[in-house]
Amino acid sequence: MTMQAVVSFVARAVATAGGAGYSPVAPGTCGTVVAVPLAWVCRGSDTWQFLALIVVVTLVGIAAAHRADRDWGSHDSGRIVIDEVAGYLATVALVDRGSWWVLGIGFVVFRALDILKPPPVRWLDEHVPGGAGVVLDDVAAGVMGAAIMVGLDAAGAFEALARVG
Repeated sequence: MTMQAVVSFVARAVATAGGAGYSPVAPGTCGTVVAVPLAWVCRGSDTWQFLALIVVVTLVGIAAAHRADRDWGSHDSGRIVIDEVAGYLATVALVDRGSWWVLGIGFVVFRALDILKPPPVRWLDEHVPGGAGVVLDDVAAGVMGAAIMVGLDAAGAFEALARVG
């Protein structure tokens, strides 16, 4: 196997979040599902460590998405879901990642923003080229999601859910 073939294989594996992007049904949702246990495993991380993880996932994701799209002859292929991983991680970065309630609500918040693409998310999706355009719109949706999650936390929504069960 040539070095180029290895690089392409690794880029596609990263871009598809270990193959989740090959799902024939809702690959973006499947990519987000991959991120949920990752966020939970990192529940004890300091905020700065988790933010560093998001930066790494974003930068590696941009490179992988660019390479995978080039290999497939596409732009923003539905198989690329590393952007969902980065965006979801951003959504839950500033809240309690040890609570399955919080992680589940973060999932719904992020998927809604990713699908609806409110400004400036849609603009990034339509105007930023290459792997950066593929990934950064989802990270922007994740930042918006983080603001919603912090608001829900400040309003006591997560504390109330914890009392319920």
